[in-house]
Amino acid sequence: MSVSRGCLTGCLVVGCALLLFPASGDAAGSRSDNSAQVLRLSSGKSAQVKTPRAHKRKAMPRPTPPEGILLKDLKTGEILYQENADQPMAPASLTKIMSAIVILEEGNLDDDVTVSRRAAAAHRTKLYLKPGQVLPLRSLLKAMLIRSANDACLAAVEHVAGDEDSFVEKMNAKALAIGLTRTHFQNACGLDMSEHYFTAEELAALTEYAMAQETFAAIVREPSAVIRTVDQRKTYIARTTNRLLGTMEGVIGVKTGFTRGAGRCLIAVVSREEKELLLVLLNARHRWGRAQNLIEYGLRPPDSSAVAFTR
Repeated sequence: MSVSRGCLTGCLVVGCALLLFPASGDAAGSRSDNSAQVLRLSSGKSAQVKTPRAHKRKAMPRPTPPEGILLKDLKTGEILYQENADQPMAPASLTKIMSAIVILEEGNLDDDVTVSRRAAAAHRTKLYLKPGQVLPLRSLLKAMLIRSANDACLAAVEHVAGDEDSFVEKMNAKALAIGLTRTHFQNACGLDMSEHYFTAEELAALTEYAMAQETFAAIVREPSAVIRTVDQRKTYIARTTNRLLGTMEGVIGVKTGFTRGAGRCLIAVVSREEKELLLVLLNARHRWGRAQNLIEYGLRPPDSSAVAFTR
């Protein structure tokens, strides 16, 4: 029996179709299913099979480090607001308040100081002093308090005590002498170290002690200072790191600080409307806004209906 060429071609097509689309368990499947399969083959794209997504566990939020806050009325001695004020915390460059006290009490501000290689190599904020440069101790004190310059700080403390370790011993002895029992120093400029800490309460007490010294109080209210080497060959401009100074009425100092471990820190003294306030912030979130809100809260009239400061 002979088979025509057309019939053979049709059989081959049908056979191929049967191989491509085998019948399913429910007969041949629906017409729509076959149409979809033909579309996928004609487009050359493989079928996409959705699989259920694995459930992802949400990461637990990290605990937020505490803030240390103390707001004090210096005329009445009343504590207007406090939060974790007795908790030891890293103070960053607020450390330099104690360094300045020791320099003022044990050094001679008219001395000439030669910058060492170690001082010139200080990290973070600095004036970029060069080894061998000679500057007045008074100028170095201004640079460390106004600009928070670590190279100026190290040069000054090395001159007063011979080396930083000896100077730190003097800082710890002074802390005990003025009754700071929850304060301990491991360096002179405020770098993060495991046994280097302050409480907001004791920083407030230290600041009151420092502000009673005329030279210290005069320096920390300056927005900038011109620092010159003794030979007049090099001039540096030390600008304050305190944004409140010169922008918020009544602010007369005192010091800022920042390290990764300590967060953003601030001590401010404000004299306005017959009031004097002292504010200490450690590890502050939104440092400048928080400071302004607390200061305005402390300056409110006694008969004000304003509610207590809230976070």
